[in-house]
Amino acid sequence: MADESVPIDAIRSHVPHTARIWNYWLGGKDNYAADREVGDRVRKIFPVVVELARADRLFLGRAVRYLTAEAGIRQFLDIGTGLPSQDNTHEVAQRVAPESRIVYVDNDPLVLVHARALLTGSAEGSTDYIEADLRDPDAILQAAAKTLDFSQPVAIMLLGVMHFISDDDELQRIIDRLLAAVPSGSHVAVANTTTAVNGEVTAEAVRVWNLDAEPKLKLRTPERIAAFFDGLELVEPGWVSCSRWRAEPDYDGNPPAEVDQWCGIVGKN
Repeated sequence: MADESVPIDAIRSHVPHTARIWNYWLGGKDNYAADREVGDRVRKIFPVVVELARADRLFLGRAVRYLTAEAGIRQFLDIGTGLPSQDNTHEVAQRVAPESRIVYVDNDPLVLVHARALLTGSAEGSTDYIEADLRDPDAILQAAAKTLDFSQPVAIMLLGVMHFISDDDELQRIIDRLLAAVPSGSHVAVANTTTAVNGEVTAEAVRVWNLDAEPKLKLRTPERIAAFFDGLELVEPGWVSCSRWRAEPDYDGNPPAEVDQWCGIVGKN
């Protein structure tokens, strides 16, 4: 769904971008030759990247269902949402609780072009889209307050976005600012790339990614990811591979294979 208010040159189709490369790995069509070129180079080095992308997406669905059905959350601030796909945050949340309110945030103009697909929620609830950057949490919070009530619990979704902030101190300040804006009972869902499973293979894939793609990606250990949220209540099963967070075992009763996308959900008391 094109949005004529977005200048075509703002999309920069010649520059590979994370949202479009991710879309390519998930089998989508909202990508360009430059995105597919980087996506193919990374996949040649790291073939399981497609499974990683799918595991991250499936975690989003399980996380939103948990937050809505079990934690009772009715408001979501989804930062770094990427291009629309199946089972977007508002679709999963409003399937459980039609009155849920969702605000999407992304800084890629191509996401804005497709944002209308993110705004077709239930009549009882509300959805909105903000073009903004995680590096400016005050702007995000100010705009989101038009849709969300920050006196009530909010789920902040940080899936596949924290690793694009390279400076740990800056990322900690951003997380602290977001958490300061939400009340007790709020939660944060997190997914971040690591080398915990495939080690140097993942590191090499990230090196290739960082040669051309924007924004650049920083790897962090599971322990470092967890440290950003010290003092918050960790939801079971804790910090694990996205493929294993409350996932069903396979037909042999075995857990799914781990991927280098680590995740968790924490709650604010």
